Parts: sequence; structure tokens; C-alpha cells
Amino acid sequence: MVKQGMSRSERHHVYDQIRGRIIDLELLPGAAISENELSRALGVSRTPIREALLLLTKESLVEVFPKVGTFVSRVDPRRVAEAQFLREAVELASLRTLVEPFDDGVLERLRQNLADQSDVGGDVRRFFVLDEEFHRGLMALAGHEGSWSTVASAKGHLDRARMLGIQEMPRVDSFVEEHRSIFDAVVAGRFEEAGRRLAAHLRVVFDDIEAIRAKSPELFIGDSTARPVRRPAYVWESPQG
Repeated sequence: MVKQGMSRSERHHVYDQIRGRIIDLELLPGAAISENELSRALGVSRTPIREALLLLTKESLVEVFPKVGTFVSRVDPRRVAEAQFLREAVELASLRTLVEPFDDGVLERLRQNLADQSDVGGDVRRFFVLDEEFHRGLMALAGHEGSWSTVASAKGHLDRARMLGIQEMPRVDSFVEEHRSIFDAVVAGRFEEAGRRLAAHLRVVFDDIEAIRAKSPELFIGDSTARPVRRPAYVWESPQG
């Protein structure tokens, strides 16, 4: 049943749902988006769907082509690099402001998070959520949790690249160990070591991108002039053919 007259919070919920499907790769890079299908799936009218898609175009996660349709944007390696630069700068800066003694509640939250990571098995989506919570928790330990929302809102392309990496080249166990080594270094007061480990951990995404682009180039922007063309399914081609 389609809801009418949605509140602002409900409209934001629709936005979160669609954005989540894009980040989770339920809506793959380059895929056509059907407003009708989303309306049925989310049980809302097309108006909040359109509003959400408009917001997502501003994040460059969605592209609209007049007389053709609306599409999930392909992953842009340049935007991945920009978001990675921002994320690394903020997280490492936060780490440099750590002061002991630490908040016991935040420490316990991080310990539980690491325990939960060890139990995810092959559930990559669950691991992705826990990964986000771990990095947010590190910033909370330094008193900068409020800055996480700024980082999170800027890294849509980065998050999709990370999700592709986790799905295509699953190495959750190694990521969990990297998290644990960062946490152990922090707790032991070895902040410089923690920073080095964190930087190396965050930069793994670049290796993943190169491997995935070689395997599935259609998921990434290569030729920025390419547009979707139906043949009979949609493919992305440059105007020059």
C-alpha cells in the first residue's frame, strides 16, 4: 500500500533506503532505475522516490539522462580518491588527538565490535556495517565522533568501491585482524604505530579497484562521455561510438 503525505523524516527514510541499496550494490553501478519498482518495493508514492533520486544526483550516485532514463552512476575512481583523501585526513588527524585515559564505554563498544566482526562469517553486508561502526568508534575515542557524518556523506563512491572489494575479493578475516592491530596499538599508547596501520588499512581500496576494474570495467567510469544505450539491455557507449 502506497503512503501519501509523508513527513520529512519519512522522506529521509526513503532516501536512506535507496542510498543503501546503491551502496550495498543491490542497485549495481550503471544499472537503470525504475521509479515504479522502487515505489512498489518501498510502499511509497513516486513523489518521495523522485525527491530521493534528486538528492542522490547531487551526490553523483545517480545520473538522469533526458529521454533515456535514470541510472545508478558508475563508480568514479577520481571521486573514490577524493573521498579517500578526506577520510584518511580526518581519521588520522583524529587519531593524533588521542589522550589517555580513554572513555571506558567507548573502549567496551570497540571491543564488542571486534568480537562481532569475528562472528560475521560470509555476511559481507554485516561486516561493512561493523567496519563503519569501528572507524566511527575510533573517532569517538578521540572525542571526534561528530565529524563522522561529514566523512560518511562524502564517500558514496568510496563505499561502493569498498563493497565491491569485499564481495569480489573476500578477505574479511584479514580486515578484522587489521582492525584488531590498530585497536591494540591505540590501547597500548602506540599512537604513531596505530596511525601507520590505519593509513595502510584505508589504502587497500586502491588495490581492490585496479583488480575489479580489470575484471568488470563496466562498473567504473572510463570514458566520461559515455551514455546508456539500449542494445537490447542498456550498455554505456561514447557518442562517437
